Amino acid sequence: QEKCLVLCSTGIILLSEGNHSIIPTLILLGFSEYPELRVPLFLVFLCIYTATVVGNLGMIIIIKVNSKLHTIMYFFLSHLSFVDFCFSTVVTPKLLENLIVEYRTISFSGCIAQFCFACLFGVAETFMLAAMAYDRFVAVCNPLLYTTVMSPKCCALLVAGSYSWGVVCSVTLTYFLLALSYCKSSTINNFICDHSVIVSVSCSDPYISQMLCSVIAMFNEASSLVIILMSYIFIFITVMGMPSASGGHWKTFSTCASHLTAISIFHGTILLLYCIPNPKTSWLTVKVTSVFYTVVIPMLNPLIYSLRNKEVKNTFTRFVFTKLLCHST
Repeated sequence: QEKCLVLCSTGIILLSEGNHSIIPTLILLGFSEYPELRVPLFLVFLCIYTATVVGNLGMIIIIKVNSKLHTIMYFFLSHLSFVDFCFSTVVTPKLLENLIVEYRTISFSGCIAQFCFACLFGVAETFMLAAMAYDRFVAVCNPLLYTTVMSPKCCALLVAGSYSWGVVCSVTLTYFLLALSYCKSSTINNFICDHSVIVSVSCSDPYISQMLCSVIAMFNEASSLVIILMSYIFIFITVMGMPSASGGHWKTFSTCASHLTAISIFHGTILLLYCIPNPKTSWLTVKVTSVFYTVVIPMLNPLIYSLRNKEVKNTFTRFVFTKLLCHST
């Protein structure tokens, strides 16, 4: 008799087999096909996750304690750091666990929860970067109206909108995933519960869920990239119209360089992973790209923004020096 997962009227996910109901488990293969690399990968990912936590929480603390950083740009940056911290925390601990345990399993409810929160923070980061691009556009192209246009209310709405749309996308996709029926416990050839791998273990037709996911993903990517590209096109035109003798070109481009770097890495990885389908792409390539998107990028953002910012580096140095003095006395 076939075992199949169904959505009960009580809202609980159960696997029915005769008169028994059990919670199914999924097996995340991750990088198990390379057993000799399990310890080195664990150490590498542990270092990356540690740097992610310290870097992003450190950035939030630095922005909080330094009044000179209480500006609109750093308001957005503090939320970007929070999103990166949460995004990495949703994915990396389970990845680390599966590298050291023999049975690399995850419950179905845990898999759904991981997808739900990863989707929320992934979408939120997409539009947070777009909001930061709009902020740079207003600052460069309409400097006299900057404080009026980018009012505290407007900034709060942009941030709230990013989180809210992330919740809408996440809840919608999760609902349609739960509407599917799922066959007995299956193996997932990845380290993360992505939408594609969840529907791959479904025993019902996932067409509607897949189409909805594609539409939402294309809309999010297209709309955010339009905002970013249009903002930087106008910035480029404005900067090129500045007198070259004033040195405004390099100063303006320097202020935008960190954001452009973060955008290029983030959206470049998404386009490579989701928007440029290639049937010849190996699972190893998919996994490595997914690692870069979910694990490495959250670590890079605080480094990108801090290494080019003297005020952030000075605040960090003073903060660490003060703590060391307090512990030594």
